[in-house]
Amino acid sequence: MPTYTFNKDTLTYEEYNCSGKKKLLRAVALFAASVAAAFLYLWLYTSVFGYELPKTALLTKANARLNTRLELLNRDLDADAEYLAAIQSRDNDIYRSVFGMTEIPAEVRNAGFGGVDRYAYLDAIDRTGLLRQTEARIDVLTKKAYLQSKSFDEIESVAKKAGDMAACIPSVPPIVPDRTQYRISSSFGYRSDPFLGTKKRHTGMDFACHIGNNVYATADGVVETVRTDAYGYGKYVIIDHGFGYKTRYAHLSQIKVEKGMTVSRGSLIALSGNSGRSSGPHLHYEVMYKGNYVNPMNFMDLGMSVNEYSQVTAKASDFSGNEPS
Repeated sequence: MPTYTFNKDTLTYEEYNCSGKKKLLRAVALFAASVAAAFLYLWLYTSVFGYELPKTALLTKANARLNTRLELLNRDLDADAEYLAAIQSRDNDIYRSVFGMTEIPAEVRNAGFGGVDRYAYLDAIDRTGLLRQTEARIDVLTKKAYLQSKSFDEIESVAKKAGDMAACIPSVPPIVPDRTQYRISSSFGYRSDPFLGTKKRHTGMDFACHIGNNVYATADGVVETVRTDAYGYGKYVIIDHGFGYKTRYAHLSQIKVEKGMTVSRGSLIALSGNSGRSSGPHLHYEVMYKGNYVNPMNFMDLGMSVNEYSQVTAKASDFSGNEPS
């Protein structure tokens, strides 16, 4: 559409012809003015008046909602972590201990994730670090829960053998509990050494009795050691009962089993004597649990009747013809 201008000399409207260059300059100037006005508006809107752009406001609200949900999730993770810690404590102190299993070390339970930074992909979108922290906690709890699950699987497997375990705990005296035939000459713990006179830990208990008194296995097991130590235990036998339990019978006069034999609670294994470093005829009896000496009195009842004990020995199999495995 043509443009007209008023000519003052002729007092008429005349068609105005503008060059292409001038039109381009006008368009550029108009565009620049529009952009400048827009930037001025944004600056006044955001910097002077402190308002957010509509899209920014929506993203801010969405981000706030996500942070709130992450904080709630972390509270749930706190509760889950406490609950899992309680389960781990019972697992080590009760479940695994009852069945003679080695407890899982804290460094294994609490091991993290080493190697490369597995959460580097979150750096661009997680300026507060909350998302990274939550992700790491979920991974750690998942690993701990898996480890605990495997521990329960092991305990379940052992629990199915609970009957076997009961038979393998050394729960009866190693000799007939007839008070007229023996006396306790030395208990477990520290005592005065009968040869040196110095205070020394006694790792078992001594039954003073006549040479040739029957000695019986106190639980089911396999004969691990048959040996003679002339300057120590003399003739002695060690039985491995499994589940962390072992027993030793020392200063014997005669041994009636061989290494590798399977014995039952109440099986005749030896005769008492005075061999080795001994101050008189007696049976030295030890109980070991997970490699540590423990008080034998905690496992047996010397008050059981001779008749009850006879029933135990009567049930034991006759291993006189049992060949070592």
